[in-house]
Parts: sequence; C-alpha cells; structure tokens
Amino acid sequence: MDTIKVLQLGMDEAVEIGKVIASEHRMNILKILSTGPHNVNELSEKLGLPFSTTAVHVKRLEDACLITTELVPGRGTQKVNTKIYDRIIIDLFTESTDKEKNVITIDMPIGEYVDCQAEPSCGLVGETDYIGMQDDPRAFYEPGRREAELLYFRLGYVEYRYPNRIPYGKNAAEVEFSMEICSEAPYHKLDWPSDITLWVNDIEIGTWTSPGDFGGQRGFNTPEWWTIHFTQYGLLKHWKINEKGTFLDGTRFSDVTVRDINLQDKPFISLRIGVKNDAYNAGGLNLFGKGFGNYRQGIIMNLRYGD
Repeated sequence: MDTIKVLQLGMDEAVEIGKVIASEHRMNILKILSTGPHNVNELSEKLGLPFSTTAVHVKRLEDACLITTELVPGRGTQKVNTKIYDRIIIDLFTESTDKEKNVITIDMPIGEYVDCQAEPSCGLVGETDYIGMQDDPRAFYEPGRREAELLYFRLGYVEYRYPNRIPYGKNAAEVEFSMEICSEAPYHKLDWPSDITLWVNDIEIGTWTSPGDFGGQRGFNTPEWWTIHFTQYGLLKHWKINEKGTFLDGTRFSDVTVRDINLQDKPFISLRIGVKNDAYNAGGLNLFGKGFGNYRQGIIMNLRYGD
C-alpha cells in the first residue's frame, strides 16, 4: 500500500497555498495528476485550455511545491508533471494558543540544545551559511550553534530543556511537542527510512520511522543559497502525552502516560530526539527551525495543567 503524503500547513503558509489553489483550473490539474503523471500537452487537452495558459498554471503549482516536474526520455526529452501530496491539512493553532486557559506554550529554537552527540554525516546550518565545519561533530559545540535553523546527523541525539512553569500546587494534565523533522540521506532521498526516538525526562516514549529525506523542491522557508539538491523540508509531527498514553498525530503511539514522565519533579522538562546506535533503520535525522523547511517554528511545547 502506498504511503499517503500529507502537507500540513500553519496559518501563514495556508494563506499562501490558498492563493495558489484558489483556481478551478489549478485544482483540476491536481485532480488529473492524482491519476498519474502528465505532460503539459496532455493536461492542456484534458482541460480544454491553450498550451500557454496550462503552462502558466503548472508553473504556479510547481513554484508552490505542490507538484514536481522532471525531464524524462520519450519522443525526445519531455517534461512530465507529478503531484507531490495526497492531502493538505491546515493547522488552526495561532499565536493565541498561549492565552488558552491553563496552557503554557514555548517555542524552542533548535540550536538551544543543552547536550548532544552527533556522528557524520552531521552539521549545523544558519540562515546565511554553515556553522562550523561540515561532518565535524565539534561544530555542535560552536557558540554560533544557537543561530542554527537546520541541524542533521546520521546517529546521535540533541537534548533540550524547557523551563518548568507549572504553577505550584497544580498537576500536569498533558504535554505536547511538535517539530518539523525527517531522515538524513546523502543529498536527499524520498525512500530513506529512519527510526527516530524521543525521550521526555529520560523516559523513552517511543520510536517513529521517518519515511525519507525530502528535497528536489524548495521548502517554503529554505533560503535560496541552500542548493535544491540538499534536504529542503520535513514532516510536521505532533507527540502528545496525557493520562491515556502517548499519541503521534492523534494515533496512539505508546503506553507512556503523563504520570510516567514526572513533570513536577524537576525545574525543567527535558526532550531528547535521536537515532540510536542499534536502530534498525539508522537513516539519520534532519531537524528544522523557523528559517528552513515548510513551517515557521522551532520545537514547540504545549503544556497543559489542571485547575
């Protein structure tokens, strides 16, 4: 069974994408491409539109990273268009989330880790240049690491500590972490599984297998200087831990509950993200900040507590 590819958008990204797909012709192109790849001539015929008009619509969809175009041999070399996503989901969380009753929201920059271990290939990237040397674990200790908007490694982990702002006398009801993340392949590779494990307060909450390392189309926030052949964007994943267990994107993930992770015990809440040395799919990890990928965020923690 083929994997369903989902584009999950925040409010800002949804506005831009909405402008692109607010066209009957472009929606029909996506519908046609859902049946299989087509070139512009084929799309033009099915839409009953001039070639030039169809080409303009195709370019808008391509620029928005909703479809991909590649050269393939045929009667001469021709451009063939293929859809990238099967579904588009809009996240309706806004800046007002932190005003919700009994909710603490902290957006942690990806460079603000307190501990790490990284094995090549590995590196840190800022909005304008690399930080330290590529494929050198020592780069992860550079003072400039706090400016990182993309970090990657083949094996290892990064660990963050969020301030524990649960009011004294209150009990944690739920904690949620969201981040844009994917595997780490040479350049990029859509079929490159990687077993990525999360720990909260030193308790392992489970392992998610990323399907691949995504590139070939520029991420919405990825800077122009970063070559298109490298990793461009990841998947936005949500881990939620409450009294019923741990959930990944709304589906039960493990039996670890909010009580198991003892959120009241320390002045901080730790989150470790990594690829184990003995991982079955040791396909590395890419972690995106606000300046790379498709989502303008670091690693967001939403912490809910009872009355």
